[in-house]
Amino acid sequence: MTREKGAYSVQAVIKAIDLLEVLAQDGANPTVQVLASKLELSRNKIFRLLATLEDKGLVEKDEVAGTYSLGMQSFQMAQHILKSTSLIRLAHPVMEELARKLDEAIYITVMNNDEVLFLDMVDSLQQIKAVDMVGKRFPFFTNAAGKVIKSVVSIDLRGRGPKRRDIPDPQQLEKELEEIRKKGVAVDFGGLGEGICAVAVVIRDYAGMVVGALTLLAPSFRMLHDRLEQEVIPSMLQGAEELSMKFGYVKIPA
Repeated sequence: MTREKGAYSVQAVIKAIDLLEVLAQDGANPTVQVLASKLELSRNKIFRLLATLEDKGLVEKDEVAGTYSLGMQSFQMAQHILKSTSLIRLAHPVMEELARKLDEAIYITVMNNDEVLFLDMVDSLQQIKAVDMVGKRFPFFTNAAGKVIKSVVSIDLRGRGPKRRDIPDPQQLEKELEEIRKKGVAVDFGGLGEGICAVAVVIRDYAGMVVGALTLLAPSFRMLHDRLEQEVIPSMLQGAEELSMKFGYVKIPA
């Protein structure tokens, strides 16, 4: 029984994807009958698939014409995918330059809901290095990348009701974010694990909106104060400015 249910679930996902592909065709605003014919499914099954996708905002129905089209959530998902791909493509040369210059691992990180996602990395040639973080997620308030991104966006750290955030000390975090906002860089020791130092700077686009953050990870013993202040932080800020310019960002003089 379990195996049959699993097989059915997989088939349902495949059919849902097929349905979205039909709706994505240029000028396609089909009815249930047209979709049933194209996908060789019963009207009842098509209707159930459409209802589920509509609940998730992936599909929209024209109540007057009785036709269906892709919903706003589908376009938002597509934009996120394209944005991530574009970000990695544009960021990689800057990351390579920073990794060679500083001989430390450089990441591109983005915010996904309230978590930081480590998208891509250019590694260092050091024998002793921090653990590979590509593909891993962390709550934003635990690390430099999350804090530097949140420092420049409007956010209610306490939240209300279902959006309540489990932040140990919101008041202290507010002070920390304000300091990060002034400096333009976040540095933490141990936020991503014992013995790991992270340095993060924000990347912006043509509208001044946050795209993500360039993030350096290194063993803490190599991140001495003088090196951080004189070499690492200035290089990271320069790299972020260079990458932001690729996205069309122009810094307005104070």
